[in-house]
Amino acid sequence: MDGAAALIELCNHLPASRASEYLAWIPLLPLVGFLVNGLGGRFLDRSASALLACATVGFSFLLAVWGVWELHTLKQAVDTCSLSGFPGMESVVPHYTHAVYSWIPVGGGAIGGAPGGAPVSIDVALRLDPLSGVMILIVTGIGFLIHVYSAGYMAHDKAPGRYFAYLNLFTAAMLLLVLADNLPVMFVGWEGVGLCSYLLIGFWYDDDAKASAGKKAFIVNRIGDFGFILGIFTLFAATGRFDFDGIAAGADRLATMTAGGTSLTLAFVGALLLFLGAVGKSAQLPLYVWLPDAMAGPTPVSALIHAATMVTAGVYMVARMNFLYVLAPGAMLIVCVVGVLTALFAGAIAVAQNDIKKVLAYSTVSQLGFMFAAVGAGAFWVAIFHVLTHAFFKACLFLGSGSVIHAMGGEQDIRKMGGLKKWMPVTRWTFLVATLAIAGVPGLAGFFSKDEILWSVFSNTPLDPEVGRWLPQALWLGLLIAAATTAFYMARLYMRTFEGPFRGDAHTAEHLHESPGVMTWPLVLLAAGAVCVGWLGMGDVFLDTFAGTHHGVLDLGGGTRYQFNPLRFWLDPVFRDSAAAVVSRIPEGPGHASTEWMLVAASVLAAFAGLFLGWDWYRGGKEPRTTVPGLLKWAQDKFYVDELYDLVVVRPLRAVAEFLHVVVDEGIIDTLLVRGAAWLFEALGWVLRRLQNGQVQFYAFVLVLGLAAMMAFFLG
Repeated sequence: MDGAAALIELCNHLPASRASEYLAWIPLLPLVGFLVNGLGGRFLDRSASALLACATVGFSFLLAVWGVWELHTLKQAVDTCSLSGFPGMESVVPHYTHAVYSWIPVGGGAIGGAPGGAPVSIDVALRLDPLSGVMILIVTGIGFLIHVYSAGYMAHDKAPGRYFAYLNLFTAAMLLLVLADNLPVMFVGWEGVGLCSYLLIGFWYDDDAKASAGKKAFIVNRIGDFGFILGIFTLFAATGRFDFDGIAAGADRLATMTAGGTSLTLAFVGALLLFLGAVGKSAQLPLYVWLPDAMAGPTPVSALIHAATMVTAGVYMVARMNFLYVLAPGAMLIVCVVGVLTALFAGAIAVAQNDIKKVLAYSTVSQLGFMFAAVGAGAFWVAIFHVLTHAFFKACLFLGSGSVIHAMGGEQDIRKMGGLKKWMPVTRWTFLVATLAIAGVPGLAGFFSKDEILWSVFSNTPLDPEVGRWLPQALWLGLLIAAATTAFYMARLYMRTFEGPFRGDAHTAEHLHESPGVMTWPLVLLAAGAVCVGWLGMGDVFLDTFAGTHHGVLDLGGGTRYQFNPLRFWLDPVFRDSAAAVVSRIPEGPGHASTEWMLVAASVLAAFAGLFLGWDWYRGGKEPRTTVPGLLKWAQDKFYVDELYDLVVVRPLRAVAEFLHVVVDEGIIDTLLVRGAAWLFEALGWVLRRLQNGQVQFYAFVLVLGLAAMMAFFLG
């Protein structure tokens, strides 16, 4: 029995097969919450709307936990079959799929690149495997805490039903995106989170600035989405399939077929087009500009968008399509370079921002750059690991900033804060833990994932070594600088907010207080995750020095195996072939371990240097005087990228729109065609009215005149 047949046999006999029957309910439950709150929210009080929204996401989380546990049972069975001698089982990825219904059935015939004109059908199909399992736990788990926090933060808002309806719809769309078994269904979830981001960012639409921020997010994302949908059809044209397994099976065609007579392979073109979608959704250069403006929405929305859901969709998509990207090393290099440049650029802007949420927003852009650097280096599981750790400490930071803003009566300028640790001890300690985690302090979550990224970029390259031996080291150095910058601006943010004297007005000081328990308990849980979750992916940095390690498993002899790296071991079947396709530049052996330890030391030194510099410059509430005020001003003004886009893109398009409106629409279409037709028939009616005057003598004269004209014509 081969591996595939053995897996089918397992799925037919294991109780875990029941998990596939309930996959649809994971995104459906938040969708039900959206429908009830959206259609009947006006009939529910605030508590009922919040309870319904939290309950639906909470039950989705429980279903996700149960499904992942059943998937773990299946994985153990697959491993058992592999050790028992079933051929091919070592390459099997344990998963469940569930086809909900046939969405777009198409008959046979020569459709696109469908081999032999085979029938093509797009199903609403869901897939639970180790990769989607990790993501649904993040989305539902972190999302549930954000929903609970929202119950306190939005307690006095005038439209709680609408808010929780949008929040539920956002969660449902993100779950559909990560559970999708094919690209069209993923695209529905992709567009769903884009729509919900517009609704949530512009939630307070009576404020023009907030409404404009929502529109900006929606429009910028459409640019990337255009590339994404072109990528989908490019892959379909080559393979005739939309589902991930089908595209992977036809990957050889993608690697050999060229695009339009050029030397570019369809694998390269398809990978770049999909990456364009990821650049928009995950806010990479040059389409990052929407994400800082997304701070216009309620703070829990910022946490949901920036920590656990929408912005990580691009990283997830590239990781899901890992089999495609390893066929296009040039595309992987572009992904890695864009990630490193984004991490550096956004970090430089974050250093000079004074809005507490804007600092965190640019921090998110920078951390997403780290994730794309990882997938560009072929370290797909490391990118997902950083998605996991980032979800905890960034959600904690955003919700902590919301707690501060709540206490400050809406004030977001850190220059008017300071000394808040006196009034807000829980918020202060959780914010400090998350700050140290994102900075990369050893033992906390961010250290493990960020260190793995640095190592992966340094040691792996998808390029031929002859193309550029120096490039991986240069990219590593860029990320190291970005890591030190992260530690610095987070230390600055913490010191300006919680340490030193209070710099606000007396009225604000009188009302300072710790947030209620419904807001602080999620902070405590997220901070605990920022401490502990990194150990799930304890990396090869600490393992390769042990003899007998393989993929994080230490063989202790006598059949005893100790799992050092459960996250990598869990994700390894998904990325096994892709990981093998990326060449390690550092040979195994004593030199390999010493190089790793040197890189660990460099990353730890960068973290502590940034933290110390931030603490030293801003302790006591002082604002240091910079020696390069011009550069600081440029960073404060975000290097004028928005102004550049306004000059190069917005104004020319607005001028074209004005021309089309005034000249084409009003001048040609409206005046000549619409009004001109009316004027023509009005004039014709005026003539006919003059002819129909009711005088018999005039009618007789016209008749005689007509007869005379006819006779002249025929006889003349």
